[in-house]
Amino acid sequence: MDQVPGSPQEPQDARGDDGLPGCYRHPDRPSGIRCTRCDRPICPECMVSASVGFQCPDCVRGGSGTGHSPRATAPRTLAGGAVAADRRLVTKILLGLNAAVFVAVLATGGEKSPLPDRLDLLGLAADPTRYQLVGVAAGEWYRLLTAMFLHQQVAHIAFNMLSLWWLGPPLEAALGRLRFTALYLLSGLGGSALSYLLAAQNQPSLGASGAIFGLLGATAVLMRRLNYDMKPVLILLALNLGFTFLWPHIAWQAHVGGLIVGAAVAFGMVHAPRDRRNVVHAATCAVAVLAIAAVVWVRTLQLLG
Repeated sequence: MDQVPGSPQEPQDARGDDGLPGCYRHPDRPSGIRCTRCDRPICPECMVSASVGFQCPDCVRGGSGTGHSPRATAPRTLAGGAVAADRRLVTKILLGLNAAVFVAVLATGGEKSPLPDRLDLLGLAADPTRYQLVGVAAGEWYRLLTAMFLHQQVAHIAFNMLSLWWLGPPLEAALGRLRFTALYLLSGLGGSALSYLLAAQNQPSLGASGAIFGLLGATAVLMRRLNYDMKPVLILLALNLGFTFLWPHIAWQAHVGGLIVGAAVAFGMVHAPRDRRNVVHAATCAVAVLAIAAVVWVRTLQLLG
């Protein structure tokens, strides 16, 4: 039976009048170019530029040319996270969450809003309106997290959100979205845990300052890792610590706890060996969670003992 050019029955090594093989997808088009991966002949329409030579469409779709999946060789951040188109997305979401909670406080009475009494960080105290004990030790564990997004004063949230907008994007770009989110939450929880441990049991506290100090500590670790000039961030850190201890009515425990956890988590993320990066990152976050849980557990036993 006669074969029609380009039909599936034509062998891939069919050659034209000039002796060149036909393209494996268009056998009627002789070509002297072959895919650098599968060595099949490809015509100009099928050529896909590669770092060396050309590849065929099937090889481009099937892998990266290194023996790994295309995702394995996608661009990565310093800490191994995927490079995102919007490197401020998580920062924007965190800003939005803090702003939304602040608006909710204003909408429910501002300084007289019942939300702070229900969401702030409190060790253990009696609530006369409900005739019961309230606080973390009373089983309200969520306060360790909700206090991180709670503000009552305009100056308080403005300072924290400006700091988040300044510190967040560079860290998010360097770590990637998932790792940056973990850093922020663990820093905030670390601040809450130390405040729960050291502050008076009936002393409420709130604000994103613990998480912000964690980002500040992480920034110092990142700049040291990149061999940048450390003077600006060290001066900023010293000023903030001085402000923390010299200004009255500031929960210094949250600041110090966030700073310690943020610096420790960031160190594990930016110094992890490349071939074991994911394992080290997961272990670093797990250790931080266990340390925070241990502090909370010890303090709870103290208050209930």
